Amino acid sequence: MKTIHRLLGTALATGMLASCSGGSVQQADYQVIPLPQQIEEAQEPGFRLSESTQIVYPEGNEQMQKNAAFLAGYIGQMTGLKLQMTHGGLSDAEGNIVLTLGLDPQQPEAYRLTVGKGGVTIAGASEAGVFYGIQTLRKSLPVGRGDVLLPAVKIDDWPRFAYRGAHFDVSRHFTGVDSVKRFIDMLALHNMNRFHWHLTDDQGWRIEIKKRPELTEKGSVRKATVIGHNSGEYDSIPYGGFYTQDEAREIVAYAAERHITVIPEIDLPGHMQAALTAYPELGCTGGPYEVWGQWGISDDVLCAGNDQTLQFIDDVLGEIIEIFPSEYIHVGGDECPKVRWEKCPKCQARIAALGIEPDGKHSPEQQLQSFVIGHAEKFLNDHGRQIIGWDEIMEGGLAPNATVMAWRSAAEGVKAAKMGHDAIMTPSSHLYFDYYQSQDTEKEPIAIGGYIPLESVYGYEPVPESLTPEEATHIIGVQANLWTEYIPNFRQVEYMELPRMAALAEVQWIDPSLKEYDSFLARLPQLVRLYDLEGYNYAKHVFDVNVSFLPNPAEGALGVTLLAIDSADIHYTLDGTDPTAASPKYTDTLKIKEPCTLKAVVVRPNGNSRVFSEEIFFNKASMKPITMLQPINKQYEYKGAATLTDGLKGNDNYKTGRWIAFWQNDMEAVIDLLEPTEISQAQIETCVAKGDWVFDARYFGVAVSDDGKTFRTVAEADYPAMGEQDRNGVYEHALTFDPVKTRYVKIIVKPEHSMPAWHGGKGSPAFVFIDEISLN
Repeated sequence: MKTIHRLLGTALATGMLASCSGGSVQQADYQVIPLPQQIEEAQEPGFRLSESTQIVYPEGNEQMQKNAAFLAGYIGQMTGLKLQMTHGGLSDAEGNIVLTLGLDPQQPEAYRLTVGKGGVTIAGASEAGVFYGIQTLRKSLPVGRGDVLLPAVKIDDWPRFAYRGAHFDVSRHFTGVDSVKRFIDMLALHNMNRFHWHLTDDQGWRIEIKKRPELTEKGSVRKATVIGHNSGEYDSIPYGGFYTQDEAREIVAYAAERHITVIPEIDLPGHMQAALTAYPELGCTGGPYEVWGQWGISDDVLCAGNDQTLQFIDDVLGEIIEIFPSEYIHVGGDECPKVRWEKCPKCQARIAALGIEPDGKHSPEQQLQSFVIGHAEKFLNDHGRQIIGWDEIMEGGLAPNATVMAWRSAAEGVKAAKMGHDAIMTPSSHLYFDYYQSQDTEKEPIAIGGYIPLESVYGYEPVPESLTPEEATHIIGVQANLWTEYIPNFRQVEYMELPRMAALAEVQWIDPSLKEYDSFLARLPQLVRLYDLEGYNYAKHVFDVNVSFLPNPAEGALGVTLLAIDSADIHYTLDGTDPTAASPKYTDTLKIKEPCTLKAVVVRPNGNSRVFSEEIFFNKASMKPITMLQPINKQYEYKGAATLTDGLKGNDNYKTGRWIAFWQNDMEAVIDLLEPTEISQAQIETCVAKGDWVFDARYFGVAVSDDGKTFRTVAEADYPAMGEQDRNGVYEHALTFDPVKTRYVKIIVKPEHSMPAWHGGKGSPAFVFIDEISLN
């Protein structure tokens, strides 16, 4: 026996093998996703799975009987084999697949999958462990008709994290019961055990509350929905939908059969405009309110000074815990503006009655939010439940038994862990699946923004090195979030989730020492065959050309590498024409030294990939050495200073890596032209997204030097502060000056150091995102 964690290569490759009885048989491949912790290849004949094989489960165990039914269904779906089920024990192992319990209960979701010439055993520490062993066997099978050879093996496996979740927002766009079940099936395929169901928000209340019928009668329907990114234009089409309590219980039961716990979210005290539409007396102003037809954060929230609000919370949570048996109930706590509370007599009276005073860290209103969350927590604790909240629940003091879901950054999870609170890591930087997954956003369905490709998900490490071993035990899980403002139907849900969910599965499940992106990519096609079988609308970017750019100042060239996930040939052109199999074949790094339009395609027998296209710009600054005199913002540093002279321009998505950011300091960059060069114009580009605190430049200056030490200014310009109506997107700023011959050019850009009064971040510094510097 030998332990193997990486590719088994030809030993376990899926294919057609000659069987001992003549004819041919397909072979299983245990290189699945998530990769098991330990795989020991046995040097003995394997087991032939055929219709004579039975699935044996313990008598009287309904969950194991259901597990057996799942396995029979999976095998039938993938191979066409119709296996019979029967109850029994290990004595019935010969020629069969036996499901059994008995592993160490300290690892409740662990399993052992053993394959020998006599049969297959899947043993678990619990019924859930057996279910994950079944998933591994399922994903090992080829898709085809007929018997399958299962190579002899012993797999010992267990999850790294106890909480392995995926979040699904149905309040912005509603999806029916069958689609929710399909989402749960996707979780089961990827070994996930928590379904975080976001049921309420400003744009719609989606769960029936019998004590509060107007929540669904009025709060579930908005009159119209904004078109695009809060364009101010609406479609004038009423939009609604909600789940009855019976439907919700049906979904809970469906998930439980697959060993998945449904965690409902009732987001409070903010994100409550749909509820206020139904019960306006619960707001600080008394309304009237409307279910919000736009996206963003409403200033209208539950009135924290109103005793009716506390009763409302009790009424809603009281029915929620009757529907959902989960230990955790999510109470939101995120993005709750305090502007109404600051002016509300009832809220101010509550602050006075509670004796709340500013503490130097949190305003009285922030502490008032902690009072509301604390009320919800006490109600749930009194009924044997615990709360989870978004990381804003730490503002104003954290409820004593709360678990924190860190979404704004991993640092929030670190903060919670150091306070002794459990945390679930779900940072928007890596795990927001409503973000774009391609830089070429023009070819993608509209999304909220951002950029999180498959590799970024896979590269996420949930336990920061800054935590001690004891503190690290408070990082109990990992979750990806899907917000549906721009996801109108379930086919698009699938597209945004898959295959990023596969990368998430390995982050959640396997030991970090086993993570290897190239290995993951090699195993992904096997999982994708299951996606095809299930009819999932998965994104196919990973099967396109993978392009990397590396500026090479020493050669004055832009190095370009082209890779495919498999061994297929890549063909390219540099003249803007679409490449075909007759175009030049890529063999080694391309060195681009002049403007061109690069296009590339992977040529496969079953169809070519999508064509990659990139316009590469050259000017006198391109591929020249560049030195920063003031720091780049670490959060948005990406590939650093070379981004400004690499010949590649960014689009209106500032998170694609084509822009770098400066915050709380100016940008000062010195470009070495390597020899005296005449220039008479300088240009920069900025990317603006005002809602994200990303503003245009306030100053642009150009200075020149012969020695790189003493500079003189040759051009400069001040720009006005941005107005509320100024557009988002890409801005160009150019300065023209008398021709000057120089070797060194300093570019100075000043950001908005104090955002204007009309902005929610008034008085705070803004980010400035800068892309290509052009000198001509």
